[in-house]
Amino acid sequence: MNVDEAFDELMKFTHFWNWAPDWTVCKNIYETIPDSYSVLSPFAYCYLEELIRSTTSEYGRVHIDVQGKKVNRKVGYKLIELAIKENKVIKPEYVLQLEVLKKYYVKSKSTDIGDNRNSVAHGYMHPRFWDKESFENLIIDIANISKFSGF
Repeated sequence: MNVDEAFDELMKFTHFWNWAPDWTVCKNIYETIPDSYSVLSPFAYCYLEELIRSTTSEYGRVHIDVQGKKVNRKVGYKLIELAIKENKVIKPEYVLQLEVLKKYYVKSKSTDIGDNRNSVAHGYMHPRFWDKESFENLIIDIANISKFSGF
């Protein structure tokens, strides 16, 4: 699948009101300004996380602990682990794709402070290393799991 096909594929399954307009803008910007990948990558990472979350029990809910405090939702690697756990039986093909997506959420080490985007849930690669190929691969990976969305 090439990046144009990937944009079309993911847009078939995205939430019509919440995400489709933004994906249309993203695609138009990227087609017009191919070097825009560095400003479009954070959007794509945010969407990837929301797409994965849409397949879990955390989607659309605010979690409250026993003391009534809001509980932070899982992000990055922990979100993928939750999605794997909750979809292992009902969507084994999706779980295989989630295993591939773990590459975007390598756990941070203490020596990564400041150089690892995992701490803000935008993937493992520092923005200065984002390039056209990494952006297109991210879009293709998103397209590969789009049919499993829970939007």
